[in-house]
Amino acid sequence: MTSNRPQHIEASSTVPTGSDKEKPRARRNLSADQSNLAAMKKTALSKSSEFLMEHIVDTQNVEKAWRKVKANKGAPGPDGITLAEFPQSFRAQWPTIRQQLLDGTYIPQPARRKSIPKSDGSERKLGIPSVLERLIQQCILQVLTPIFDPYFSESSFGFRPKRSAHGAIKQVQTHIRSGFRHCVDMDLSKFFDRVQHDVLLARVARKVKDKRLLRLIGDYLRAGVMVAQQWEPSHEGTMQGGPLSPLLANILLDDFDKELERRGLHFVRYADDFLVFTKTEKSSLRVFASVERYLTRKLKLVVNQAKSCVRSTNGLEFLGYQFTGYGGQRRVSQKNLDKFRQRVRELTRRNNGISMTARLKALGYYLRGWTGYFCLVPIKSFFVALDKWVRRRLRACYWKQWRKPSARIRNLIQLGLARNEAVPFGSCSRGAWFMSRCESVQSTLNNSRLQTTGLVSLSDIWSKLAPKR
Repeated sequence: MTSNRPQHIEASSTVPTGSDKEKPRARRNLSADQSNLAAMKKTALSKSSEFLMEHIVDTQNVEKAWRKVKANKGAPGPDGITLAEFPQSFRAQWPTIRQQLLDGTYIPQPARRKSIPKSDGSERKLGIPSVLERLIQQCILQVLTPIFDPYFSESSFGFRPKRSAHGAIKQVQTHIRSGFRHCVDMDLSKFFDRVQHDVLLARVARKVKDKRLLRLIGDYLRAGVMVAQQWEPSHEGTMQGGPLSPLLANILLDDFDKELERRGLHFVRYADDFLVFTKTEKSSLRVFASVERYLTRKLKLVVNQAKSCVRSTNGLEFLGYQFTGYGGQRRVSQKNLDKFRQRVRELTRRNNGISMTARLKALGYYLRGWTGYFCLVPIKSFFVALDKWVRRRLRACYWKQWRKPSARIRNLIQLGLARNEAVPFGSCSRGAWFMSRCESVQSTLNNSRLQTTGLVSLSDIWSKLAPKR
């Protein structure tokens, strides 16, 4: 059978004269070489993707996965085996499990159901797999990530190597400053609970040809959950809580990303949270309708109409940040600021009966993590104001801990206050919150003294992190 490709080249080229006679032949040879190279690459990729299970059970891959699972900590699954107990039981079981994975006969265990409350009053359903299942899923994740992740959209930031929410926040601000002052703010209703298994597996199968691995991923999706010792099947959804779930979510939504790119739209996506930017409200309304059709018809997902809208970018909230003005200035959203205050109140509650050392340690962990996430807010005075409020909460804790007037007088004197000032202040019957604002308490329990006891400063953390962000 003759190929049409050389005939097409000859027909489209002019009759060569002189030294140009060899050019069509050179082009044909180059084209043939490129086709052969592409075919070889495709064949190699196809062959390697048919034997992925061998890479998954490789000793180095398993050891790397175990280090990751151990570092993530986590609660035990339905079998009750903890991370500390797991290595002893795993060594004896692994040869059998490894062979089952290679044979394609391994059957995953169901996860343990755990529900956590959401801010809107509903519950987020999590599935906590056993340590063994977390280890196997992590092994799969480490093999599939290099296959899928390089082809994901540049506007996708959630659960990807060397990407984070900070990258998404910066890109949102870039779009706003480029003149895109309207956006489609769309929320997917219970995304992880409503993913259609056949739709998801069809997209995984585009690059994974190993039928054993495809069957295993399908078994994980259908493994079900244990609720109060009762097994419940999972006919849809990819349960949050396992290492593999975020990658599967990105694989499913990658088609959505590519569709938005094909249309030339500017967007930012972090897992199932996304924004599509336009320059006019009319364009946003048109995009909203077309995006909703694609998500419901092509991906079989459900759009939460109550939380989805077309809006101006002024006051827009995304991933805990709020964007204001034409420049999209970054601020902490009011909802997250309220959560911060509530959490600090819990950690500095004056009647919880814990030592100041334990209180300061827990508070330090929280303040470092919170400031590390919100360090993109470019206003130091914002963190300085929060520092003042946190310090006042701690001074009230100390005052409450001293209890009796005699103890208060004694501690004030030990901290350097003159006796004639310590006696009236220590004998005062006003409450701890009122006294924490008094000059005598602030001068004795001053900023430097609180720092020596272990209190971390939000503004100091921000000063170290802000230049890096």
